[in-house]
Amino acid sequence: MSSSTESTSHRWWRPSWTVGTPTAEFRPTTPEGFREAWDLDERLWESTVARARRLPEELLHESVDGEWSFIQTLRHLAFATESWVGRCILGEPGPWHPLSLPWDQMSPRPGVPHDRDARPPLEEALALRREAMAMMRRVVDGLTDERLDSRTEPLVGPGWPDEGETFPLRECLLVVLNEEWWHRMYAERDLAVLEEQG
Repeated sequence: MSSSTESTSHRWWRPSWTVGTPTAEFRPTTPEGFREAWDLDERLWESTVARARRLPEELLHESVDGEWSFIQTLRHLAFATESWVGRCILGEPGPWHPLSLPWDQMSPRPGVPHDRDARPPLEEALALRREAMAMMRRVVDGLTDERLDSRTEPLVGPGWPDEGETFPLRECLLVVLNEEWWHRMYAERDLAVLEEQG
């Protein structure tokens, strides 16, 4: 549940799959491909969450080798979706929930939460996560070829990404899929360690 991999890069909105690439399903090129990718992501995370639920909740707040805990990972994925879908695609200037978690090295930005030490219950973190996932679902369900090939409007107000930025819409969606893929891999890796402790 890495806190320091792709999310720390200033280039993290330009996904690069050159080593250890996500499966082809997570690199779609068509609207239907994005819908299928999100279908798969929902199923994979349902399994991962079910695995996490079998552990005592206090372990879900535990860091493995200095990385994010399982609950911090859920909070970070909400932040990623809120940023790239809520802010970039839907044009919401400040879409973040107070529990949303940016990457650790992000410098303070007005309106962007950054409470790494918060310890919400699993159900609260999952509610935040489900809300962000529903946002992504609404976008991919309404995706057309024309929309997929469009660019986002310039961002308004302080936050992340930076005000005035504009992006190919498909890249925003690919960033979210990339985050989803890698953080689930990290989560599965760390849950295996926590299961030994539990």
